[in-house]
Amino acid sequence: MRVAAIDLGTNSFHMVIVEDSPGKGIVEIDRVKDMICIGRGSISTKMLDDGSMREGIAALKNFLVLASQQGVERENILAFATSAIREAKNQQDFLQRVRDETGLKVKVISGLEEAEFIYYGVRNAVALGEGYDLMFDIGGGSVEFIIANKQGVRLLESRKIGVARMLERFIGHDPVTAHEIKLLEQFFAAEMVSAVEAAESIGVDRAIASSGTAENIARMIRSMQGIDSEGSLNSSCFTRTEFEALYRAVIPLGSVERRKMTGLDEKRVDLIVPGLILVNMIFRLFNLQEIVVSDSSLREGMVLHYLQQCPPSRPRRCADPELDIRMESARELGFRCGWNQAHSEQVARISLQMFDGLAPLHGLDGHYRELLEYSALLHNIGTFISISSHHKHSQYIILNGELRGFSPSETAIIANVARYHRKSPPSDKHPGYAFLKAKHRTAVDVLSGILRIANGLERGHRRNVESIEAVDEGSRLVLRLTTKFDPDIEIWAADQLKSWLETVLLRPIQFERV
Repeated sequence: MRVAAIDLGTNSFHMVIVEDSPGKGIVEIDRVKDMICIGRGSISTKMLDDGSMREGIAALKNFLVLASQQGVERENILAFATSAIREAKNQQDFLQRVRDETGLKVKVISGLEEAEFIYYGVRNAVALGEGYDLMFDIGGGSVEFIIANKQGVRLLESRKIGVARMLERFIGHDPVTAHEIKLLEQFFAAEMVSAVEAAESIGVDRAIASSGTAENIARMIRSMQGIDSEGSLNSSCFTRTEFEALYRAVIPLGSVERRKMTGLDEKRVDLIVPGLILVNMIFRLFNLQEIVVSDSSLREGMVLHYLQQCPPSRPRRCADPELDIRMESARELGFRCGWNQAHSEQVARISLQMFDGLAPLHGLDGHYRELLEYSALLHNIGTFISISSHHKHSQYIILNGELRGFSPSETAIIANVARYHRKSPPSDKHPGYAFLKAKHRTAVDVLSGILRIANGLERGHRRNVESIEAVDEGSRLVLRLTTKFDPDIEIWAADQLKSWLETVLLRPIQFERV
């Protein structure tokens, strides 16, 4: 089933189209954005102007054509309106015009409903843990604050401090003056006091930011550092130090100079100023050291909530806060690539047994154990492209498969381990490997060595190896196999692939059947 979700925001209208199917899960088909600024001038007047309404309706007509071309049934098109339309006195006039001209029925949601949908969307993109996270979504009219962990939500708030509202209300000079900055900071502090107090009492481990403003800030930071700012930023982060460098560089500039900056969306040239001041205050008031970026927010949350209500969709997505989005995302990518599930799961099981048995030798922590499991599950998905060089294709697919819940560095480690499950071992001549931090290259060395042997021990695809025990005799490393049948074929294949792990662990390896 294909579903389209349209978010009629203060700054821009967005639409995302997804397909939900068993095994493959939710796959994004298309997304589109039109920054029409429906809230232009309405913050103070509480009236949507006629020109903005016409632009909005034209954008919605284009969205509906695109949704139809992508095979979305009209009853599976969702449309929610937020702050600017929510507050407009002529809200009903606009909604009726939309319905008359497009047939689309738009639901106006409250600030708390908006925060709840944002929570669903963020939770589906960034892995939550036991500790509490502060989530915030910077819109044009409002900013939503959520405090939650993987067990559920402790705070939902919506505050009228969106960037378009703040620009219209407080900023009258270009560049912004010190007095205007001070007024904004005081206003932000007053509006965020309850969220700050809740964060202090509950205890917040980190912050997760969604919305175009947060992504734009992250892209500008990357551009300043000479890093490619294209592609997904999901689960990436920027530190307080990195942000403050950007803040100091941008705030003194006028709009002409800002417009020349790489990474800044042309239509956010003015909006970025209150956005930067707001994020600066969030860093300070919540005493944060870094902010994680989520590319999933309101629209994705709308879809997840809708699918929750709609059989035969899988109800766990919204109902179960304990949902492991990392494992689910890895498995979905495997299904999309037509993986051999039984083989991949057997290789993963052997890999994890080896990791545990070799722990005294490699010294890697449980975080790398988890990444090894995902690498093992996805090591063969490159056969979806071709058998030849499929290890390289696996690396490419993992890097570009939009795995949810993983930071860019984690995705790179998983992709590199899968890349080296066969053929040549890791080398500084390979850009993808050389780009990694030194500690991550060390981890890839160990994990790829383990995966190579585990893959060899499943050479016959018959799940013969039931367990593996590692015995370090000092002069050599013995891997003792418990098998269902004679393991000659498995040992023969593993012998051909063991040399890299021997090099990494400084031990010759011998296989024995128990």
